[in-house]
Amino acid sequence: MRKTKRRAQVLACVLSLAALSGSALAQELTGTLGSPSATTTISGKQLPAPEPAFGGVIKDDALQSKPWWPPRVVPPKGAPNVLLIMTDDAGFAVPSTFGGVIPTPTMDSIAANGLRYNRIFSTALCSPTRAALITGRNHHSVGFGVIAEQATGFPGYDSIIGPENATIGRILRDNGYATSWFGKDHNTPTYQASQVGPFTQWPTGMGFDYFYGFVGGDANQWGPNLFRNTTQIYPWLGHEGSLKMDRSDAKAAIWPVTGKEPSWNLVTAMADDALDWMYRIHQTDPTQPIFLYYVPGATHAPHHPTREWVDKIHAMHLFDDGYEKLRERIFANQKKLGVIPQDEQLSPWPNDVLTPWDKLTPEAKKLYIRQVEVFAAYVAYSDHEIGRVIQGFKDLGKLDNTLIIYQNGDNGTSAEGGPEGTFSEVAFFNGVRPPVEMQMKFYDAWGTEFAYNHMSAGWSWAFDTPFDWFKQNASRLGGINQNMVISWPARIKDKGGLREQFMHVIDVVPTLLEVTGIAAPEYVDGIKQKPIEGTSFAYTFDAANAKEPSRHKIQYFEMMGQWALYNEGWLLSTKVDRAPWDAFSAANPDPLNNQVFQLYDLSTNFNQSADIAAQHPDKVKEMRQMFVAEANKYQVFPLDASVGARVASPRPSLTAGLSELVYTRPMTGVPQGDAPYLLNTSYTLTADITVPEGGAEGMIATSGGRFAGWGFYLLKGKPVFCWNLLALESITWEGPQALAPGQHILEFDFKYDGLGVGTMAFNNFSGIGKSGTGTLKVDGKVVASKTMEKTLPVILQWDESFDIGSDTITGINDADYKPPFPLTAKFNKLTIKIDRPQLSPEDIKKLETAMKVKAIAD
Repeated sequence: MRKTKRRAQVLACVLSLAALSGSALAQELTGTLGSPSATTTISGKQLPAPEPAFGGVIKDDALQSKPWWPPRVVPPKGAPNVLLIMTDDAGFAVPSTFGGVIPTPTMDSIAANGLRYNRIFSTALCSPTRAALITGRNHHSVGFGVIAEQATGFPGYDSIIGPENATIGRILRDNGYATSWFGKDHNTPTYQASQVGPFTQWPTGMGFDYFYGFVGGDANQWGPNLFRNTTQIYPWLGHEGSLKMDRSDAKAAIWPVTGKEPSWNLVTAMADDALDWMYRIHQTDPTQPIFLYYVPGATHAPHHPTREWVDKIHAMHLFDDGYEKLRERIFANQKKLGVIPQDEQLSPWPNDVLTPWDKLTPEAKKLYIRQVEVFAAYVAYSDHEIGRVIQGFKDLGKLDNTLIIYQNGDNGTSAEGGPEGTFSEVAFFNGVRPPVEMQMKFYDAWGTEFAYNHMSAGWSWAFDTPFDWFKQNASRLGGINQNMVISWPARIKDKGGLREQFMHVIDVVPTLLEVTGIAAPEYVDGIKQKPIEGTSFAYTFDAANAKEPSRHKIQYFEMMGQWALYNEGWLLSTKVDRAPWDAFSAANPDPLNNQVFQLYDLSTNFNQSADIAAQHPDKVKEMRQMFVAEANKYQVFPLDASVGARVASPRPSLTAGLSELVYTRPMTGVPQGDAPYLLNTSYTLTADITVPEGGAEGMIATSGGRFAGWGFYLLKGKPVFCWNLLALESITWEGPQALAPGQHILEFDFKYDGLGVGTMAFNNFSGIGKSGTGTLKVDGKVVASKTMEKTLPVILQWDESFDIGSDTITGINDADYKPPFPLTAKFNKLTIKIDRPQLSPEDIKKLETAMKVKAIAD
């Protein structure tokens, strides 16, 4: 009788688990059911999986009772480890694997032992591609029509990956994988990036158990805005070396770099941390599969390789004959490798967009070669460190059953440095393009912590060969056609094979689900999930399917008003009407229809060079209608062609709408998205401090860093307010004498002369970046007054924070102090009052008239 009852209890548990798994056949049980070592797979339809019914026996006392443990959830038997790698801002021609001249031996090795793919598509921009990659859904479907810093209040553009769009990290984790994310997180809304959270949109809140990386679009690799999980860390402190600037000429914009570079760089540190995590998981449970999402900052600006790698590239003399010759050499290499058709024609150099090499001055050539050698060193350095991570899988004996996906670029090569390149990308986002002669002052600093550098767009055009245009250009293959390599020794046997099927980053998630044997969930945390929108490309792993037609039939593209539609080999494109460095001109008011339409047959014209729209007007009309249908389906509307205006436009923030902020104790690390926004407005900072006997110095408050920002501090006891205007100029207000011991009220008041960001609503930038007058007071007495002829129009340095009582990462003025520069006076209170300009009815009327005049002129 007792045995019959026990069998019934076990049967009930098995049936409960079977229901949990969808069917008894789908369930994989190991060990003795109810024992601590038992494991099971689940159907995955509901995450997290509901607990099975208790299968033990409960009596009045433990001696007569029978314990029972629910089985631990594990992935299906044989599920591979997954290493998903994606680099940043790298076009088709960057790696040697696809004909480039920059050595990428790690990628070469994966290709030789696996497969090459020449038609994997991105969205043309960072955050959107990343959101699509980790969710398996189109970027507008998950709120990332643009980068997080441009978010607007529409479902397709709000930068929120909703709970109905569970990431691959969450799905794999709840099915028994160990999950991690290393590198760039550009998918947290700017207004949720502070230490007060919420952290639901951070990697650890989206299913990745471990995060080591930076939050935002890019980072100083020598001293990044770095987090472990949700805690900011500063591991580079103590690794500064003796690299410094020669301050002999205090009026110069920049000084030669001298000394030794720091011994810490994020590119290496990230690989070290990934290896540490892998070993920790392996040594804790060698049987647990891992999912490692590895997305380095390379090669997004700033390009920050070590000097060792710069020297290696410089010795190769890869770029001495200029960007046109480079392009031709890469094109020939691509044909030799067979990664593009042999009969493809290279389009002419765009002389109307980019100055031909032989028209440049010797000084410009010298600068541009320096720029590209640093970029190339960054590529090679990153590939090397990725190789160390892959070696870790080999050393642990896991490589045979590890699926490695190594995608080159989340979009085409960036041209956001403009035709001249720039010593600071922060300058680009403020509409400033420093001329060559000014940039030459930064020549020796290129690639070091004293530059936030980006190369000339001429190189970027070459690095997108055989295509044209760049990152941001969603209608051109140079912006969206990436490449990747995949290896999985246990499964993929067609070593060195080429796959040419059309694929998109949304196809990665369904591919991973198929090969792991894990189903897409129907519910996560009780929330009905949106369908996965991608198509698995696992079929391409088999040699028998090498030439099978693509199963991904239709795909839209849209980025800041430029758009395209792919449909079974056809590509409808809008003609490029804005270069990426042109972020502040009036936006196309009707980006859906006010376009020149181009049509291509990619089955016969691989690189989108032969426009056949005139021969197929009916096809153009048909595909325009198809785009509208796709746009409606995936939250693409309303289309918006603005660029810079969206960066400065209002969005949620912990300080949004507040005109007075009061701080009564020091704190650091408030990101720009939640910091007081003091651009294009009048404001007053009032600090209440107490100076001890012997005097004081240190930071009262600061926002930004070496390449743009402001600081309010005591220097040798004197009160100072400093505006750093893109490292090109510093405007300083300073008291004449050190503060005496005792309590003091310091005030900096700024009266702005412009109309503010409200003008941007009218496609007009006339109200931003204007002049203003600052006045510094000590205990109510004016000690300094000065007019700024111009102010920053759009943004401070975004990877630096708002700090009170000290300064993190880099300082506002290297000549005055070195972070953390703690305040040695007693901090009593800081009050910030903001008086934003309000447009009068007359202002609005003038701006509306200007819009009408501009529309007529266009």
